[in-house]
Amino acid sequence: MHGFSTVISESTIYVAAAVPVVMGITSLATRNDALLKDALCVGVGLGLSVGLCMSMKYIIDRPRPYETFPDYIHNITTEGSPSFPSGHTTIAFSIATSLTLAYPKWYVAVPSFLWASSVGYSRMNLGVHYPTDVLAGAVLGAGSAYLTYELNKLLWKKCNNKPLIGLKSYQTAP
Repeated sequence: MHGFSTVISESTIYVAAAVPVVMGITSLATRNDALLKDALCVGVGLGLSVGLCMSMKYIIDRPRPYETFPDYIHNITTEGSPSFPSGHTTIAFSIATSLTLAYPKWYVAVPSFLWASSVGYSRMNLGVHYPTDVLAGAVLGAGSAYLTYELNKLLWKKCNNKPLIGLKSYQTAP
């Protein structure tokens, strides 16, 4: 089971990098301004959640379970930062929430949140997080994504939904 948990856990970094980049490249290739705005929203939400998470980690400075209970928890991997909240879970729930808010369909939400929940479980299974670390990461990631989504809606409304790219071929006709 640790092999599966390792794969799921490590997928977080690749998915976090790929989702906004692929959305951005696809938006430019298809000249889809709405998709570019969604890509920026995912990226900004991810940045906000990671920034808050890392700040909280060093302010709270909670030791990892394998450090606190070395006789009972034999870690598969070691981590260089404190335990609370789970950064991988924060990232996973930020992406899942951002995608679900941008595309509120069951076939986006269900796999996104199943993956995010699997990431959280994998972090506990690997002995690097307590359940409260994972819960806090899920709340922080989802909350950051939701906040970013709402702020972006206000921003685009205030900007009268102007296109992000100033190329004539990119803009829609007036």
